[in-house]
Amino acid sequence: MSKEPQSVAEGDDAPKPEPIRFYGTTWVDRSGLYPVRRFALGLAAVSLAVVGVVLLRLVYEGLYIANSATWLTTLLVLAFAICSAVAFNRTWASYKRPVPADEHAFRSIKAIGFVGVLLAYGIRSGLEAPGEQLRRSVYEQELSQYRRRTSKRTGNPSRRTAKGGRRRR
Repeated sequence: MSKEPQSVAEGDDAPKPEPIRFYGTTWVDRSGLYPVRRFALGLAAVSLAVVGVVLLRLVYEGLYIANSATWLTTLLVLAFAICSAVAFNRTWASYKRPVPADEHAFRSIKAIGFVGVLLAYGIRSGLEAPGEQLRRSVYEQELSQYRRRTSKRTGNPSRRTAKGGRRRR
């Protein structure tokens, strides 16, 4: 799908970056039409959010035409608004820090609040690939640990001096 980034070519046992959906590992060195892909996916997500809002508006008008109770339409609008806000907040936060263990419990809220999820994805795509910040920090930490483990020692350790300036025996 995508080539391995050049910065990883340090060794066979060097840590590999974790791929991001739709981006692969191009987020590491931002190659392979990365900016165009980011722009297109962000625009698509915002466009889908607008389509979702239009569909929700049609549902609301359908309830109005059907002469549904006022409390029912109000409850429906509040449910979609609250679920969208919660879904936006949780989606946005998941791009910055690891996903909490209870995330599976919020699947239904994210499904109802799909507009919030799409808006969070679209806005985040304007800044970076969604999840890139979190994966970049993990990858850089693993890479620095790898470099520390594999770096060569310099000098003879028996010739090092003690803190007082005298040679150790």
